[in-house]
Amino acid sequence: MNSLKILTVIPLLLAACSHHENAYDASGTFEAVETLISAETNGVIKALDIQEGQELHAGQAIGYIDSTQLYLRKLQLQSQIKAVLSKRPNVSVQLAALQEQLSQAVREQQRITNLVRSDAATPKQLDDANAQVAVIKKQIAAQQSSLGITSSSLTQEASPLEVQIAQLEDELAKSRIVNPVNGTVLVKYAEANETVTVGKPLYKIADLSSILLRAYVTGPQFDQLKLNQSVTVLVDDAKGGYREYPGTVEWISDKAEFTPKTIQTKDERENLVYATKIRVKNDGLLKIGMYGEVRFN
Repeated sequence: MNSLKILTVIPLLLAACSHHENAYDASGTFEAVETLISAETNGVIKALDIQEGQELHAGQAIGYIDSTQLYLRKLQLQSQIKAVLSKRPNVSVQLAALQEQLSQAVREQQRITNLVRSDAATPKQLDDANAQVAVIKKQIAAQQSSLGITSSSLTQEASPLEVQIAQLEDELAKSRIVNPVNGTVLVKYAEANETVTVGKPLYKIADLSSILLRAYVTGPQFDQLKLNQSVTVLVDDAKGGYREYPGTVEWISDKAEFTPKTIQTKDERENLVYATKIRVKNDGLLKIGMYGEVRFN
Protein backbone atom coordinates (compact mmCIF):
# COMPACT_ATOMS: atom_id res chain seq x y z
CA MET A 1 0.00 0.00 0.00
CA ASN A 2 2.82 2.38 0.93
CA SER A 3 4.65 1.48 -2.27
CA LEU A 4 1.54 2.32 -4.26
CA LYS A 5 1.31 5.77 -2.60
CA ILE A 6 4.96 6.52 -3.34
CA LEU A 7 4.54 5.50 -6.97
CA THR A 8 1.52 7.79 -7.20
CA VAL A 9 3.27 10.81 -5.65
CA ILE A 10 6.48 10.62 -7.69
CA PRO A 11 4.80 11.42 -11.05
CA LEU A 12 3.01 14.35 -9.41
CA LEU A 13 6.30 15.75 -8.08
CA LEU A 14 7.98 15.30 -11.43
CA ALA A 15 5.08 17.02 -13.15
CA ALA A 16 5.24 19.89 -10.64
CA CYS A 17 8.99 20.29 -11.14
CA SER A 18 8.56 20.20 -14.89
CA HIS A 19 5.82 22.79 -14.69
CA HIS A 20 7.99 25.05 -12.47
CA GLU A 21 10.93 24.82 -14.83
CA ASN A 22 8.79 25.75 -17.82
CA ALA A 23 7.06 28.64 -16.04
CA TYR A 24 9.47 31.13 -17.61
CA ASP A 25 11.64 31.54 -20.68
CA ALA A 26 14.40 33.75 -19.27
CA SER A 27 15.40 35.41 -16.03
CA GLY A 28 17.48 38.30 -14.75
CA THR A 29 17.65 41.08 -12.20
CA PHE A 30 15.87 44.40 -11.88
CA GLU A 31 17.73 47.65 -12.39
CA ALA A 32 16.92 51.32 -12.83
CA VAL A 33 18.48 54.33 -14.49
CA GLU A 34 20.48 55.82 -11.63
CA THR A 35 21.55 59.47 -11.67
CA LEU A 36 24.47 60.65 -9.56
CA ILE A 37 23.97 64.24 -8.44
CA SER A 38 27.20 66.10 -7.69
CA ALA A 39 28.16 69.52 -6.33
CA GLU A 40 28.50 72.19 -9.01
CA THR A 41 30.50 74.65 -6.92
CA ASN A 42 32.97 74.69 -4.04
CA GLY A 43 32.05 75.49 -0.46
CA VAL A 44 30.42 74.31 2.73
CA ILE A 45 27.03 72.64 2.54
CA LYS A 46 24.68 74.75 4.64
CA ALA A 47 21.63 72.57 4.05
CA LEU A 48 20.86 69.27 2.33
CA ASP A 49 17.32 68.28 3.29
CA ILE A 50 16.99 64.77 1.87
CA GLN A 51 16.83 61.25 3.28
CA GLU A 52 17.45 57.90 1.64
CA GLY A 53 14.18 56.51 0.33
CA GLN A 54 12.66 59.99 -0.04
CA GLU A 55 10.83 60.78 -3.26
CA LEU A 56 11.87 64.01 -4.95
CA HIS A 57 10.40 66.03 -7.81
CA ALA A 58 12.31 67.66 -10.64
CA GLY A 59 13.07 71.29 -9.81
CA GLN A 60 12.68 70.76 -6.06
CA ALA A 61 15.11 72.84 -3.96
CA ILE A 62 16.73 70.60 -1.38
CA GLY A 63 19.63 72.66 -0.02
CA TYR A 64 22.40 75.13 -0.73
CA ILE A 65 26.15 75.62 -0.52
CA ASP A 66 27.61 78.68 1.21
CA SER A 67 27.91 81.49 -1.36
CA THR A 68 28.89 84.47 0.80
CA GLN A 69 32.24 85.05 -0.89
CA LEU A 70 30.66 84.79 -4.33
CA TYR A 71 28.09 87.41 -3.41
CA LEU A 72 30.75 89.78 -2.02
CA ARG A 73 32.81 89.41 -5.21
CA LYS A 74 29.70 90.28 -7.20
CA LEU A 75 29.18 93.46 -5.15
CA GLN A 76 32.82 94.40 -5.67
CA LEU A 77 32.55 94.03 -9.43
CA GLN A 78 29.33 96.03 -9.51
CA SER A 79 31.11 98.87 -7.67
CA GLN A 80 33.98 98.73 -10.16
CA ILE A 81 31.56 98.98 -13.07
CA LYS A 82 29.90 102.04 -11.51
CA ALA A 83 33.29 103.67 -11.01
CA VAL A 84 34.30 103.06 -14.62
CA LEU A 85 31.02 104.20 -16.13
CA SER A 86 30.95 107.33 -13.97
CA LYS A 87 33.87 108.61 -16.07
CA ARG A 88 31.77 108.64 -19.22
CA PRO A 89 31.37 112.21 -20.48
CA ASN A 90 28.02 113.92 -20.59
CA VAL A 91 27.91 114.66 -24.30
CA SER A 92 24.97 117.06 -24.24
CA VAL A 93 26.50 119.18 -21.45
CA GLN A 94 29.97 119.36 -23.02
CA LEU A 95 28.49 120.32 -26.40
CA ALA A 96 26.10 122.92 -24.98
CA ALA A 97 28.58 125.82 -25.37
CA LEU A 98 29.36 124.95 -28.98
CA GLN A 99 25.67 124.52 -29.76
CA GLU A 100 25.05 127.98 -28.38
CA GLN A 101 27.88 129.38 -30.50
CA LEU A 102 26.37 127.66 -33.54
CA SER A 103 22.96 129.17 -32.87
CA GLN A 104 24.57 132.64 -32.56
CA ALA A 105 26.52 132.12 -35.80
CA VAL A 106 23.42 130.95 -37.67
CA ARG A 107 21.49 134.04 -36.53
CA GLU A 108 24.36 136.27 -37.66
CA GLN A 109 24.47 134.42 -40.98
CA GLN A 110 20.77 135.02 -41.51
CA ARG A 111 21.08 138.71 -40.58
CA ILE A 112 23.93 139.30 -43.02
CA THR A 113 22.07 137.41 -45.74
CA ASN A 114 19.14 139.82 -45.38
CA LEU A 115 21.54 142.80 -45.44
CA VAL A 116 23.20 141.56 -48.62
CA ARG A 117 19.80 141.31 -50.29
CA SER A 118 19.19 144.93 -49.48
CA ASP A 119 22.77 145.93 -50.47
CA ALA A 120 23.52 146.90 -46.85
CA ALA A 121 26.36 144.36 -46.48
CA THR A 122 29.09 143.02 -48.72
CA PRO A 123 29.33 139.45 -50.09
CA LYS A 124 32.59 139.06 -48.16
CA GLN A 125 30.75 139.59 -44.88
CA LEU A 126 28.33 136.84 -45.89
CA ASP A 127 31.22 134.53 -46.80
CA ASP A 128 32.77 135.16 -43.39
CA ALA A 129 29.46 134.38 -41.68
CA ASN A 130 29.05 131.16 -43.68
CA ALA A 131 32.62 130.11 -42.83
CA GLN A 132 31.99 130.75 -39.13
CA VAL A 133 28.93 128.47 -39.17
CA ALA A 134 30.86 125.74 -40.98
CA VAL A 135 33.78 125.95 -38.53
CA ILE A 136 31.54 125.61 -35.51
CA LYS A 137 29.72 122.63 -37.06
CA LYS A 138 33.05 120.90 -37.63
CA GLN A 139 34.07 121.63 -34.04
CA ILE A 140 30.83 120.08 -32.82
CA ALA A 141 31.34 116.99 -35.02
CA ALA A 142 34.92 116.59 -33.80
CA GLN A 143 33.88 116.99 -30.18
CA GLN A 144 31.06 114.45 -30.62
CA SER A 145 33.49 111.95 -32.16
CA SER A 146 36.00 112.43 -29.33
CA LEU A 147 33.38 112.10 -26.62
CA GLY A 148 31.86 109.08 -28.37
CA ILE A 149 35.24 107.32 -28.50
CA THR A 150 35.83 108.04 -24.82
CA SER A 151 32.38 106.78 -23.87
CA SER A 152 32.77 103.65 -26.00
CA SER A 153 36.21 102.95 -24.51
CA LEU A 154 34.85 103.14 -20.97
CA THR A 155 31.93 100.90 -21.90
CA GLN A 156 34.33 98.31 -23.32
CA GLU A 157 36.41 98.60 -20.15
CA ALA A 158 33.34 97.70 -18.11
CA SER A 159 32.33 94.83 -20.41
CA PRO A 160 34.77 92.22 -18.97
CA LEU A 161 33.55 93.11 -15.47
CA GLU A 162 29.97 92.43 -16.57
CA VAL A 163 31.05 89.04 -17.93
CA GLN A 164 32.65 88.26 -14.55
CA ILE A 165 29.38 89.18 -12.83
CA ALA A 166 27.50 86.81 -15.17
CA GLN A 167 29.94 84.05 -14.22
CA LEU A 168 29.41 84.76 -10.53
CA GLU A 169 25.63 84.74 -11.00
CA ASP A 170 25.94 81.33 -12.64
CA GLU A 171 28.02 80.09 -9.69
CA LEU A 172 25.50 81.58 -7.26
CA ALA A 173 22.71 79.73 -9.05
CA LYS A 174 24.72 76.50 -8.82
CA SER A 175 25.15 77.08 -5.09
CA ARG A 176 21.46 76.23 -4.76
CA ILE A 177 21.06 72.45 -4.79
CA VAL A 178 18.06 71.71 -6.98
CA ASN A 179 17.01 68.15 -7.76
CA PRO A 180 16.98 67.70 -11.55
CA VAL A 181 14.81 64.57 -12.01
CA ASN A 182 11.83 62.79 -10.49
CA GLY A 183 12.84 59.79 -8.45
CA THR A 184 13.71 58.19 -5.14
CA VAL A 185 16.91 58.91 -3.24
CA LEU A 186 18.95 55.69 -3.23
CA VAL A 187 22.12 56.81 -1.45
CA LYS A 188 23.08 60.03 0.34
CA TYR A 189 26.80 60.77 0.19
CA ALA A 190 27.09 64.15 1.95
CA GLU A 191 25.72 65.96 4.98
CA ALA A 192 25.28 69.57 6.05
CA ASN A 193 28.45 71.38 7.21
CA GLU A 194 30.69 69.24 5.01
CA THR A 195 33.04 70.99 2.59
CA VAL A 196 32.56 69.93 -1.01
CA THR A 197 34.31 70.61 -4.28
CA VAL A 198 32.97 70.64 -7.83
CA GLY A 199 32.08 67.09 -8.86
CA LYS A 200 31.80 65.64 -5.37
CA PRO A 201 28.76 63.28 -5.24
CA LEU A 202 25.92 64.45 -3.04
CA TYR A 203 23.33 61.71 -3.61
CA LYS A 204 22.12 59.10 -6.06
CA ILE A 205 18.56 59.07 -7.38
CA ALA A 206 16.51 56.81 -9.63
CA ASP A 207 12.96 56.86 -10.93
CA LEU A 208 11.41 53.67 -9.53
CA SER A 209 7.89 54.29 -10.81
CA SER A 210 8.87 51.92 -13.61
CA ILE A 211 11.80 49.56 -13.44
CA LEU A 212 13.86 47.53 -15.90
CA LEU A 213 14.42 43.79 -15.84
CA ARG A 214 17.69 42.91 -17.55
CA ALA A 215 17.17 39.36 -18.75
CA TYR A 216 19.20 37.12 -21.05
CA VAL A 217 17.81 34.96 -23.83
CA THR A 218 19.47 32.25 -25.87
CA GLY A 219 19.98 32.25 -29.61
CA PRO A 220 16.84 30.19 -30.40
CA GLN A 221 14.78 32.50 -28.18
CA PHE A 222 16.19 35.61 -29.84
CA ASP A 223 13.84 35.25 -32.81
CA GLN A 224 10.83 35.20 -30.49
CA LEU A 225 11.38 38.74 -29.21
CA LYS A 226 10.67 42.09 -30.83
CA LEU A 227 10.86 45.66 -29.57
CA ASN A 228 7.69 46.86 -27.80
CA GLN A 229 6.53 43.24 -27.48
CA SER A 230 4.35 42.50 -24.45
CA VAL A 231 5.67 39.87 -22.05
CA THR A 232 4.81 38.65 -18.58
CA VAL A 233 7.28 39.22 -15.75
CA LEU A 234 7.20 36.81 -12.81
CA VAL A 235 8.50 37.60 -9.34
CA ASP A 236 8.54 35.21 -6.39
CA ASP A 237 6.03 35.98 -3.68
CA ALA A 238 6.10 35.08 -0.01
CA LYS A 239 3.85 32.03 -0.55
CA GLY A 240 6.15 30.19 -2.93
CA GLY A 241 4.26 31.32 -6.02
CA TYR A 242 4.63 34.20 -8.46
CA ARG A 243 3.41 37.76 -8.74
CA GLU A 244 2.78 38.58 -12.38
CA TYR A 245 3.44 41.94 -14.01
CA PRO A 246 2.89 43.07 -17.61
CA GLY A 247 6.13 44.13 -19.23
CA THR A 248 7.30 45.65 -22.50
CA VAL A 249 10.52 44.79 -24.31
CA GLU A 250 12.39 48.09 -24.48
CA TRP A 251 15.80 47.02 -25.74
CA ILE A 252 17.40 43.95 -27.29
CA SER A 253 21.13 43.72 -27.66
CA ASP A 254 22.37 43.00 -31.17
CA LYS A 255 25.58 41.56 -29.81
CA ALA A 256 25.90 38.10 -28.27
CA GLU A 257 27.86 37.58 -25.06
CA PHE A 258 28.84 34.69 -22.85
CA THR A 259 26.27 33.50 -20.33
CA PRO A 260 26.69 35.48 -17.08
CA LYS A 261 27.51 33.22 -14.16
CA THR A 262 24.77 34.72 -12.02
CA ILE A 263 22.04 34.27 -14.65
CA GLN A 264 20.33 30.96 -15.37
CA THR A 265 18.72 30.76 -18.78
CA LYS A 266 16.15 28.23 -19.80
CA ASP A 267 18.63 26.32 -21.93
CA GLU A 268 21.86 26.12 -19.95
CA ARG A 269 23.60 24.35 -22.80
CA GLU A 270 23.81 27.61 -24.71
CA ASN A 271 27.07 29.48 -24.18
CA LEU A 272 26.00 32.70 -25.91
CA VAL A 273 23.04 34.82 -24.90
CA TYR A 274 21.52 38.21 -25.76
CA ALA A 275 20.74 40.85 -23.15
CA THR A 276 17.29 42.42 -23.11
CA LYS A 277 15.66 45.16 -21.06
CA ILE A 278 12.00 44.84 -20.13
CA ARG A 279 10.14 47.83 -18.72
CA VAL A 280 7.77 47.02 -15.85
CA LYS A 281 5.48 49.38 -13.98
CA ASN A 282 6.45 49.24 -10.32
CA ASP A 283 3.79 48.74 -7.68
CA GLY A 284 6.31 49.49 -4.94
CA LEU A 285 7.27 45.85 -4.38
CA LEU A 286 9.94 45.67 -7.08
CA LYS A 287 13.44 46.57 -5.93
CA ILE A 288 16.78 47.07 -7.65
CA GLY A 289 18.75 43.80 -7.63
CA MET A 290 15.67 41.62 -7.18
CA TYR A 291 15.42 38.52 -9.42
CA GLY A 292 12.65 38.13 -11.92
CA GLU A 293 11.62 35.76 -14.70
CA VAL A 294 10.12 36.45 -18.11
CA ARG A 295 7.48 34.51 -19.96
CA PHE A 296 7.06 35.31 -23.63
CA ASN A 297 3.43 35.95 -24.51
